[in-house]
Amino acid sequence: MAWTYLIIAGLLEIVWAYFMKQSDGFTRLWPSVATLVFMGASFGLLALAMKSLPMGSAYMVWTGIGAVGAFIVGVVFLQEHLSLLRVLAALLIVGGIVLMRLAPAQ
Repeated sequence: MAWTYLIIAGLLEIVWAYFMKQSDGFTRLWPSVATLVFMGASFGLLALAMKSLPMGSAYMVWTGIGAVGAFIVGVVFLQEHLSLLRVLAALLIVGGIVLMRLAPAQ
């Protein structure tokens, strides 16, 4: 169940990052509220996952899902710049997550 919590926490990190962008520096009320709600839910699920997962693995996967997901959302929905180097950077993050997941937790 911990990995499920962790994946959902990572997906919620993408959501709060999007709403943080929409909040315009916390100057718009509802996007700011959404940022805080989704941030709290993401942190809460991360904390639940860390009860049984190693901290380093959990945190790396959480931030990796958030970073790559936010990159994709930025490109797809916010028309942010897409380049070969940015895609390569995202793939390296995904590769790191996969290697962390495959590595023994000893």
